[in-house]
Amino acid sequence: MRHRVADRLGLAMVRNERKGMKILVVGASGATGRLLVEQLLERGQEVRAIVRSPERLPENLRNHDRLSVTYACLLDLSDAQIARHVEGCGAVASCLGHNLTVKGIFGPPRRLVTDATRRLCTAIKGQSLSRITKFVLMNTTGNRNRDLDEQTSIGERCVVGLLRTLLPPQRDNEEAADYLRTKIGKLDDEIEWVAVRPDTLINEDKVTRYEVHASPVRSPIFNAGKTSRINVAHFMAELIADDDTWKCWKGQMPVIYNAASSR
Repeated sequence: MRHRVADRLGLAMVRNERKGMKILVVGASGATGRLLVEQLLERGQEVRAIVRSPERLPENLRNHDRLSVTYACLLDLSDAQIARHVEGCGAVASCLGHNLTVKGIFGPPRRLVTDATRRLCTAIKGQSLSRITKFVLMNTTGNRNRDLDEQTSIGERCVVGLLRTLLPPQRDNEEAADYLRTKIGKLDDEIEWVAVRPDTLINEDKVTRYEVHASPVRSPIFNAGKTSRINVAHFMAELIADDDTWKCWKGQMPVIYNAASSR
């Protein structure tokens, strides 16, 4: 099991960081997405964002000279429009998720994350680039990595199976990660990917120490840890901007915890 503790907090630039790369962020107005945009801009990256609700994007971000914003629902865009958004981007990050309301959980689109992942990957591959594009998906620790022998108890399997049946977002998150694992795979010539799995998300004002593991080190159902959204954003930005971090985790589904909560 690979294990990494973030110990370079507060550094805007690190070794091997790709400065000035164009990055597309979808779900950029969400609680984690806007923090990711901030992290990328702090690293000197040029960011494109697709958001449904312009009022949820802080004014200081809307006016940033290295951020261009498109106000739209990604799934309402045509294939040609999506292709234009990914054109020239060295990385694409998805922070899409379902709103925790009755309509958000049970209403359409039920396959928001999966369909967005598929359409974005299709658009990337349609460019026929000679370079690799990074794809970073925010997922959940409640989703098991089927490439690994991740042990789960009978009780955990029963609960997750019930969630999969009753709550469309659980199935959507699983299918989005499975699309990357099985349809893109680890040997694709055009796309490399990482699916980041935070545990219970909480809000904090600043980046703190966190740990990253290849698999959960505690039960996401019966003994869940905590992960601050800003730490998730920091790790996703590190994956995009730092080549050493990317090489460590590409093709995997790392689990991230706040340092104190992984014990």
